[in-house]
Amino acid sequence: MDYIDDLIDIAIREDIGDGDHTSLSCIPENAIGKAHLLVKEKGIIAGVELAKKIFLKIDDNLVFSKLLNDGDSVDIGDIIFTIEGSSQSILQAERLVLNFMQRMSGIATNTNNYMKLLNGLNTKILDTRKTTPGLRSIEKWAVKIGGGVNHRMGLYDMIMIKDNHIDYAGGITSAITSTQEYLNKNNKQLKIEVEARNLSELNEILAVGGIHRIMLDNFSFEDMRTAVNLINGKYETEASGGITNKTIRKYAECGVDFISVGALTHQINSIDLSLKAI
Repeated sequence: MDYIDDLIDIAIREDIGDGDHTSLSCIPENAIGKAHLLVKEKGIIAGVELAKKIFLKIDDNLVFSKLLNDGDSVDIGDIIFTIEGSSQSILQAERLVLNFMQRMSGIATNTNNYMKLLNGLNTKILDTRKTTPGLRSIEKWAVKIGGGVNHRMGLYDMIMIKDNHIDYAGGITSAITSTQEYLNKNNKQLKIEVEARNLSELNEILAVGGIHRIMLDNFSFEDMRTAVNLINGKYETEASGGITNKTIRKYAECGVDFISVGALTHQINSIDLSLKAI
């Protein structure tokens, strides 16, 4: 949460600078107001807890009253929360809250739509590192609110040996063994995932072993089913590569544990929300 607090501080500095001169110039300093967050589009709401943190960061005397929770389905006309206190403070926080919540709700809604396509199956949907620089923590938070699962946060919390790593390392065997040596030498307990581009590479990965998950990248449905049978539960399986809402269920039916979808965070429409004085 320290990172979230830092992000809020940056957003406040970016938006307010040396003061909200519009509000300061035309709203009396002691004016008290009340507003509510109005939903203008159906979806999954996300960012309610973040909104509370922003309002109280701006002014800890504001009174935030939550009516709906992160992850709730919302419809046009629903009220998410009310905020009461200094009119100047409410106006200072307004755009920050809307910017974060509209994007987070769009991601949560997008994720939830993908999740619905897998009803009845055990496959979980993963996000990726295809996020807005600086906003990864809140975008991945929104994925979880929408029912998805977070993949690694960054380059530091999991080993993922992908095609370029394999090519630069001189092959799959070299990449895996070098990684295992590195982790042992540096006393790091990180899970290892390795990408396979075809069944031949998969067989080489299986021969080396000592990993945790295999990413099956751009496999056909037939090869995906074959790969899952070859792995036979020894390692976690992840399908990846150009998977859309039209193909995701068929990939899941191949028996993979996870499907990673970059579109969860980089191809979204923000949900329309409005903070209205009442």
